[in-house]
Amino acid sequence: MGVSPWLRRLAWATLVANCLLVVTGGAVRLTGSGLGCPTWPRCTDSSFTPHGEIGPHQLVEFGNRTLTFVLVAIAVATFVVARQDARRLGRPDLLRLAIVLALAIPAQAVLGGITVLSDLNPWVVSLHLVLSLAIVSLAVVLLDRLDHPPTAPARGVVPTLAWTTYGVAWLVLYAGTVVTGAGPHAGDASSPRNELDPLQISQLHADLVFLLIGLTVGMWFLTRATGGDTRPALALLAVEASQAVVGYIQYFAGLPVAVVLLHMLGASLVMATTTWLLVSALHPPDDPDPWPVEGIHTRGVHW
Repeated sequence: MGVSPWLRRLAWATLVANCLLVVTGGAVRLTGSGLGCPTWPRCTDSSFTPHGEIGPHQLVEFGNRTLTFVLVAIAVATFVVARQDARRLGRPDLLRLAIVLALAIPAQAVLGGITVLSDLNPWVVSLHLVLSLAIVSLAVVLLDRLDHPPTAPARGVVPTLAWTTYGVAWLVLYAGTVVTGAGPHAGDASSPRNELDPLQISQLHADLVFLLIGLTVGMWFLTRATGGDTRPALALLAVEASQAVVGYIQYFAGLPVAVVLLHMLGASLVMATTTWLLVSALHPPDDPDPWPVEGIHTRGVHW
């Protein structure tokens, strides 16, 4: 007896919708529509919807705000189904995850409002993206929990390296938001920039990317050597390679909007696959040590 098919569908819907939110949020900034609705929670001082002469900036910004209602609907449905499954299966962890995901949606809306009220301060804008990526990560955790009830996590070299990879992935993604804050796509012509040197910040971002790729390669070798699941590491390597190519193209092509949007989609995929790598590494071993050498236990992993 497992979780209901509807909960699995809703968990996937949560992941996909929040990846889409990253892309639509990027479209708002890249098209200069960040202040298309110049206030919050209303779009204008007198209305929750655009009024008067409606242009593309208003439509893009209001469309991004409207997506919040889709996320709320998914979150409420996930909560209802998770509550039923939690009772039926004795799995309160599913309900807790659904509650946190549901609460993250209004938190994201409030942070979006602060972003507008701060005239698109680049440091606040970066936090707006960071929260979206955190929701993406939590959605992957929920998907993993559907098939793996909570247990004591594995300990040793593999989980430690997985946590390190996950942490470096966050550094890479946050550095990417800082690069954006130094670049030309402010979201509005009047919005401030973070006044950092784009070249230096881009170099730091690239250095962190190389570190992340190296750690991911290390995870693949280690999971393969210990008989673990190598698919998450392979998936992450594929996403990283694609992101690197897109990143170089956007840099040398002068940051064209379509390519930058693709890079933002890649950022959400990096977070999703890195989280998959982490949760897979934390699964406790369920089979004997494949290399029973005295003093070395590879299936823990304890050296």
